[in-house]
Amino acid sequence: MSTNKIESPPAVADGQLDVVLRPVRSGIAFEDTVERLLQLVHLGIVAPGQSLPAERDLALRLTVSRDTVRDAIRVLTDAGYLTSRRGRYGGTFVTEAPAGAQKHAPPVAGEIDDVLGLRDILEVGAAHAAASRPLSAADRDQLTTRLGESSAAPHDQYRRLDSRLHLTIGELAGIPSLVPLLADNRMLVNLLLDAIPLLDRNLVHSNSQHEAIVLAILQGDANAAADAMREHLEGTAALLHGFLA
Repeated sequence: MSTNKIESPPAVADGQLDVVLRPVRSGIAFEDTVERLLQLVHLGIVAPGQSLPAERDLALRLTVSRDTVRDAIRVLTDAGYLTSRRGRYGGTFVTEAPAGAQKHAPPVAGEIDDVLGLRDILEVGAAHAAASRPLSAADRDQLTTRLGESSAAPHDQYRRLDSRLHLTIGELAGIPSLVPLLADNRMLVNLLLDAIPLLDRNLVHSNSQHEAIVLAILQGDANAAADAMREHLEGTAALLHGFLA
């Protein structure tokens, strides 16, 4: 006699939840909660098919009531970003293809330099700082894992896994207040990237640059890590200016 086995949902495997799930502003708690949950989705911290943390955990992390969390989840479920399941392995899951989700318009041309200029300061500094610190075995494993994931990513997953690699480098910088700034900036960068096509030749080049950045960090060569990151960002900026400016 055959039985249907219900599989446990895939779990969020790293500590990047803390990048986004930080206390919200009291005056706009609901709006901030919606924004933070969207960041989990757009930055790929919770991937399609994975579940959000439990409502109680979200409320504690965001310092809001469970009612606020519930209302935010309801809004994003109605918009097609999330779906709820009941049962033993129930919860709130990121949808595979948000049916009701609408892409935001990218920043206008006058804002592109601002977004990319801040990115340069944050990410070049993060790479330099990460390479300047002694990394634990777990840190090194996490970095190489993120590199492998982004290098092997299919087109429909590339933006998400690329974001995770860059955020991991920010985490390894060892400056907690830097990481939320990186996450916020990356949201704007992704809006720009979503407005241009993925180019196979550029992806090959980007993956090669990622390898150079990671290798320099693992070798503890801060200047090489910063230089490799700067070159990587300059290439992306050139494409964005070419398509959008």
